[in-house]
Amino acid sequence: MVTRSPGHILIVDDSLDIQTAGRLLLKQHFASVSTISDPEDIPGLIAENPVDVILLDMNYAIGEQSGREGFLWLNKILEIDPDAVVILITAYGSVDAAVNAMKQGATDFIIKPWQNEKLVATVHSALRLRESRRETQQLKSQNRELTSQLTKPQQKILGQSRAVREVLSIVNRAAPTEANVLILGENGTGKELIARELHAQSHRKDEIFMAVDLGAVSESLFESELFGHKKGAFTDARQDRIGRFQAAHGGTLFLDEIGNIPLHMQAKLLTALEQREVTPVGANAPVAIDVRVISATNLAAAKLRDEAIFRQDLLYRLNTVEIPLPPLRERAEDIPLLVRAFISVYCKKYNRAEKEISPATLSEITAYAWPGNIRALRHAVERAVILSDEDQIMAKDFNLSEPAAMPALTASEPVLDTLNLDSLEKRAVESALRRHQGNVSRAAHQLGITRAALYRRMEKHGL
Repeated sequence: MVTRSPGHILIVDDSLDIQTAGRLLLKQHFASVSTISDPEDIPGLIAENPVDVILLDMNYAIGEQSGREGFLWLNKILEIDPDAVVILITAYGSVDAAVNAMKQGATDFIIKPWQNEKLVATVHSALRLRESRRETQQLKSQNRELTSQLTKPQQKILGQSRAVREVLSIVNRAAPTEANVLILGENGTGKELIARELHAQSHRKDEIFMAVDLGAVSESLFESELFGHKKGAFTDARQDRIGRFQAAHGGTLFLDEIGNIPLHMQAKLLTALEQREVTPVGANAPVAIDVRVISATNLAAAKLRDEAIFRQDLLYRLNTVEIPLPPLRERAEDIPLLVRAFISVYCKKYNRAEKEISPATLSEITAYAWPGNIRALRHAVERAVILSDEDQIMAKDFNLSEPAAMPALTASEPVLDTLNLDSLEKRAVESALRRHQGNVSRAAHQLGITRAALYRRMEKHGL
């Protein structure tokens, strides 16, 4: 017994003999086969009952051999459904016309009188193509939905201070353009949040937003990570892999910690940006890219403009628009708004009743320097919500034991006035961050730990 393939096949031919022969043959192999004589019936039929493959005769008028009617109806079908799969039915004399029709979107053609095996094989192939196109459209729809969810800003940009208003003003003007943007700011000031907002307001908002932490990419994997590689290009290259530039094609690529790239790698990045193409490791030919680049660094502007640290020609490529983010200590008037917003978020997250914060505690928090900026404030509020056992969140729930301003680093080694390991660890982390002006990668290297481990310790100590 022959198993019939699922799918609806439509035969459009003015010859009843062709319709009958086609229907009897194809019904042995496919679940549903319909026939019509007049192509004018096509729009209504496919609107009522979706068709997977259409077998379309090229000539209908008596004596007509040009195939003009076939071209006309092929175009109308593709207007209704651009992914329609159409096989043309033609006589020997119209083969050239059928070939031309394939250039306009027809999938294949068969010559009558046909060979039964050839016709069945052609329709099977066409049905697989239709299924493939349907799957592709479904994947595109899923990708669009995933992209829309992934590229939404994770949280609102909160703040009413003049400094925040100035930042948002630049964002509003720069976002709709294709200009590359460089975001400057200390760790924890919200650089990625600003990058996502730029993407969300851009013409690329429906495409991918891809973030790359360059501080976490080793030199040996830099080219492979950004530009991709071919199978066998190096020891662990077991298959082809596209890089982040290709993965972000059509969208926005966010290069975080751009200041951590060594000079010789900066040259490779500059080449990719200038030529708008990348060459995967092990490949012979470049691949064109279409991305908008937003980058960020916690390097001070003076260091960024030091030729010994950062290539100035690359800087010019990256900072068509430059957005400096103020540290939290310079926008202290926003702290009450941020605190209340974070309290609401974490009360919901941990299923706690909505809590208030005492005025005295709020004043103390507002006066604190917050060396870890908004990230540190958010972690501190989360901890306070978890630990608070009263209706109001109190100062003790924040554990703000350090003075508002950290002492400047001196040349001599500090005198140990405590042997408490937690206190010593906190001092070591603070010292390393100060030495390297907040650069987490370099501070982690000096401390002999990974970036992830350093972030955990910063969170632990509210930094």
